[in-house]
Amino acid sequence: MGLEDLPKKMKAVQVVEFDKPYQINEVDVPTKLQPTDLLVKVAVASNCHTDGMVQHGVFGSKLPQTASHEGAGTVVAVGGDEAANRGFKVGDRVMCGLPLHPCGKCHDCQGPENQTQYCMNLDPGHVGVHTDGCFAEYVKVDSRSTTALPDEVSFLSAAPLACAGRTIWRGMLQANLLPGEWLAIVGSGGGLGHLGIQFAKALGLKVIGVDARDEGLSLTKENGADIIIDARKGKEAAVKDVHAATDNMGADATLCISDAQSAAGLGCAVTKMHGLMVQIAQPDNVEIPFAELIFRDIRIHGSLICSADESKSMLQCIAEHGVTVKTNAFHGLEKIHDLVDMVHGGKIQGKAVIIVDEEQIEHEKKLGAKF
Repeated sequence: MGLEDLPKKMKAVQVVEFDKPYQINEVDVPTKLQPTDLLVKVAVASNCHTDGMVQHGVFGSKLPQTASHEGAGTVVAVGGDEAANRGFKVGDRVMCGLPLHPCGKCHDCQGPENQTQYCMNLDPGHVGVHTDGCFAEYVKVDSRSTTALPDEVSFLSAAPLACAGRTIWRGMLQANLLPGEWLAIVGSGGGLGHLGIQFAKALGLKVIGVDARDEGLSLTKENGADIIIDARKGKEAAVKDVHAATDNMGADATLCISDAQSAAGLGCAVTKMHGLMVQIAQPDNVEIPFAELIFRDIRIHGSLICSADESKSMLQCIAEHGVTVKTNAFHGLEKIHDLVDMVHGGKIQGKAVIIVDEEQIEHEKKLGAKF
């Protein structure tokens, strides 16, 4: 099958006006590919907190904007030799990349490899943020940031892993802990958090899960956190409980994935002196009491999504250790409004996804996809 054999039109869920509901429109299939591009037939697409930011106009996206930067599916066209030389071919199952067309010339593009995803000269930008995304039947992605799926990893898991998984995995790598050390996760019962617990356990870490919702605390327990902290009891109580479990030291490192106003400060407070707090959540302002920085020497490190090699290592970890993604699946792009209602209802556990192509889901079962 070539590009000429593909449909000319497809359904897509789009932002057509900021702060207004999504619309389902008929749009052109993106068949104009550059040599590094892949055209992917979407199997599953996932909702992320960032999608709400796109809807609110935070990134100044050009409208109409097809939503979702978390997608997985099957390659149906390869743009040219640059993509083919990276090992991609028609029929490959992939986790879609987010950055589309990095410049290849800036300091970050030149390496080290685990900084390449920071290119500030993307043209047109990030899939689902600045250019059309995965809530569609087809999506154009860049082979330099797209990752082939092991047979063991399902589309249903791979879609939310495209951003949520990549993000929490890189935070874990930035923490740079050894087996047996303590990792705290503030926001442990959400889409990123429940993955972070499983990744940490797979790496031999001990986990302190911190959340402020009954649903989040339940999911934290379900995924195997060693210590569970209810943030609603306040900072002092949280610090006391963490110190009781860690010989009065605190967590060796902490990942903050909650955008609550007090989350970053709490993340620092439960971290041991001279320890690292990795800020992943994106509130308008990260608020940290000066005493954590000055008197306790807490180091703050921001983190984004994975690079290409880091993404491969994440999928390898999943294939080996059986990390699973908690998903709430909706069938068909027409269910987008039901998905949004669930996400905004405040009761969701894990990630909300849309199965775009049921046929691909059935096909991968024959491959033994189980995670």
